[in-house]
Amino acid sequence: MSSKSAAKSIHFAADLPQLQNHIKRDPISYKEEFLKQWQYFHNLMQTFQLQPAKYNEKLDEMITFLSHVSHCYKEEVVDMPGQFCDILKNHSTVLDRTMRMTLVKALIMLRNKELITATEVLQLFFKLLRCEDKLLRKTIYQYVVADIKNVNSKHKNAKLNSALQSYMFSMLQENSAVTVKTALDIMIELYRRNVWKDAKTVNVIATACFSKITKVMVAAMKFFLGKDELEEKEESDSDEDNLPKKSVKELALGHRVGKKTKKRKKKLDRALQAIEKHKKKKSVPEAFNYSAMHLIFDPQEFSEKLFRQLEKTTERFEVKLLMVDLISRLIGLHKLILLNFYPFMKRFIQPHQREVTRLLLYLAQGSHELVPPDTMEEVLMTIANNFIAERNSSEVMAVGLNAVREICLRCPLAMSEDLLRDLVQYKLHRDKAVMMAARSLVQLFRKTNPELLHRKDRGRPTEAQKELQVMNYGAQDAKSYVPGAEIIPEREEKQMEISKGQEEWESCSEEEDGSDGEWVDVYHSSDEEQQKTEEQETPAEVEEKTKLAEEISASRIMTDEDFKLIQARQVSKEITSASAARARKRKIQETSGADNNSDLPKLGDIEMVHKRKAHDRDSRLATVMAGREGREKFAHGPQKMNPFASTTNKEKTKKKAFTMVKHKIRRRKMKRSFKDKQISLRNSLLKRSKNARK
Repeated sequence: MSSKSAAKSIHFAADLPQLQNHIKRDPISYKEEFLKQWQYFHNLMQTFQLQPAKYNEKLDEMITFLSHVSHCYKEEVVDMPGQFCDILKNHSTVLDRTMRMTLVKALIMLRNKELITATEVLQLFFKLLRCEDKLLRKTIYQYVVADIKNVNSKHKNAKLNSALQSYMFSMLQENSAVTVKTALDIMIELYRRNVWKDAKTVNVIATACFSKITKVMVAAMKFFLGKDELEEKEESDSDEDNLPKKSVKELALGHRVGKKTKKRKKKLDRALQAIEKHKKKKSVPEAFNYSAMHLIFDPQEFSEKLFRQLEKTTERFEVKLLMVDLISRLIGLHKLILLNFYPFMKRFIQPHQREVTRLLLYLAQGSHELVPPDTMEEVLMTIANNFIAERNSSEVMAVGLNAVREICLRCPLAMSEDLLRDLVQYKLHRDKAVMMAARSLVQLFRKTNPELLHRKDRGRPTEAQKELQVMNYGAQDAKSYVPGAEIIPEREEKQMEISKGQEEWESCSEEEDGSDGEWVDVYHSSDEEQQKTEEQETPAEVEEKTKLAEEISASRIMTDEDFKLIQARQVSKEITSASAARARKRKIQETSGADNNSDLPKLGDIEMVHKRKAHDRDSRLATVMAGREGREKFAHGPQKMNPFASTTNKEKTKKKAFTMVKHKIRRRKMKRSFKDKQISLRNSLLKRSKNARK
C-alpha cells in the first residue's frame, strides 16, 4: 500500500460520515475502504462480547455507518442483520441504553432497505418491550404500527398478519404489565387505522377485558366503548386554546395596516392555518362506530363472563362503571338475555347513589323488546318508588320520569296500566321539569300503546294510531312491503292532472284573440285538494291500501323522490286526524324515519331537566337597573361641590403626558443632602411664621 492510500484510509477511519457519503456516491471505488472498516467492525465485536454491558463508542459509530451503507454491499454484509439480532436477543436487558437504541435504529434501517424480513424484526421488537426503557418502547410502538401499515398498504399480507396476531395473543398472556399494555395499544391502533380490522383482532382484544392487570382491562373496555368523554373534553379544550382569538377578517386587516415584515407574515400564516384546521375539525361529523362489538364471536358468553367478573371484582367504582356500560351495550346491541343483570342494577338505583344518571342510562341501554316484561316491570317500579315521589326534589323526579320513558321506548311491554296512569298524573305538576317529563311519557305511549292511557290522555285519534298493532311478547312485525307506498299512484295522477291543466291554460291563451271575452273554466287540482277532506276509513279500505302497497313495492324500483314522499306521508299520519270532522291541514316537515329503538340512548336524554334558571342574563340585568333607581350616579374620586370650578395643578398634572412631567418626578425622587434638608426646613419655618403674623 502506498503512503497516499494509507493516509487516505487513516483519514476516512477518523471521519466515517465523509466515507459514508463517498460510498453512497461511488460504491465500487471505495469498496476497499469499506472492507477495512468491515474487518475493524469484527474486531470491535469480539471485544464487545467480553463486556456487553459497557458502552463502546467506536462500535456505536461503526454500527450506524454500516447500516447506512449496507445496501451498497449486500453480498458482503449478508450476515450483519443476524449479528445485530443475536446481540439484542442475548443481551437486551444488560445492554447500555444508547447502544441498544443504536442497534434498534440500525435494524429499522436494514428493514427499510429490505435486508431483513418483517417477521424477524417485528417478533424481535415485541420481545424488546420487556426492557425498562420508555423511549425504546415508544420508538418500537411507532415503528411497528407504521411498518405493519406499510406492509398492508397495497394488499393484505394474510400470512404475516396471522403470524403476528398469534404472537400478539401469546404476549397478552404474559405477566409483564408494560409488555401487555404496549402490545394491546399496538393492536388497537392498527384497528383504528383500518389495518387489522378483522374479527380475529377484535377477539384477541376482547380477551384483554379479563386481564388481571387493571390498565390493560380498562384499555380493552374503552376500545369497545369508544372514546372517553373526558378525553373528548380535553381535546376540545386544547383546540379552543390553540385557536386565535381574532377572525380571518380581523387578522387580515391587522396585517394590512401594520408594518410588513417576514415575522408578522409567518405569524399571520400560522394563525390562518389554525383557523382553517379548526373549521375542518368542526365540519367533520362525529362518528360512533360500534363495528368492533359486532365482530365478537359469542357475545352472549362474553357478556356472561364479564358479568361474573363484575360481581367478584374489587376494583374502584370507575372501573365497575366501565364494566356495566360494556355489558349493557352488548345486551342492547345484540338483544341478549342476561336476567341477573337487572336485579344487580336495582341495588344502585337510589337518588343519593354516585353517578346515578349514568346507571339509569346503562339500564336503558340494556333494555330491549326481548327482555321478559315482568323483569323490566320490577325495574320500573324500583325507579318509580325511589325517584318519582313527592319527598324528592323536582330534578330527581324529572330524572326518574325520563329514565322510565327511555326504558319504555325500547321495552314498551314493561309498563303496566296502573303504573302508567299514576305517572301521567304528574303532567299537571307545579314544577315545569316534572310536568314536561310526564308529558313526554304521554307522547311516547300515544305512539306505541295508547290503550294503556286514560281516554282523555290519548289525544286526537290519528291515522298512525289506527294502523298501530300492539305486539305481544316475542312477536315480530315483519312487513313484505314498504309502508306508505300506496301514495305513489296518487302522486302520479296529481302530476298528470297538473300537466293537463297547464295544457288547457296554454290552449286558452292561444284562442284569446278569437274569444268573445267570456271566462273559460280551467281545472286546477289544488282547488280540489283544498276542498277535499279525509274520510273515515273502514277496515276493508285499510286492507285494500295494504294490498296496493304490496303490489307497488313488488312491481317497481323506487327512486329517492318516492322515498321522500313516503316518508312525508308516514309523518303526516301521526299528525293528521282520522276523523273527517277534525281533518285539518298542517305543515309536514321531512324528518328522519329511523327507528329509535335501534339507537343507543344518550346521557342528555336522562338528564334532560326542563327548568328555568333563577336568573338569566336579561332578568339579572333588570334587577340591577331597578336597584340603581334613585341612587346618585357612581363616579370615581372625590367630587367638586361646584362642577364649574377650576382644577388644581395637581389634577392637571394627572392628565398630562408622562414625558411632560417625568423630569419633575425624577427631581422629586432624587435623594437630598443633609444641607438641602436644613435649607428646606428653614424656609418652611420662615414661611409659616410670616403667615402666622398676618
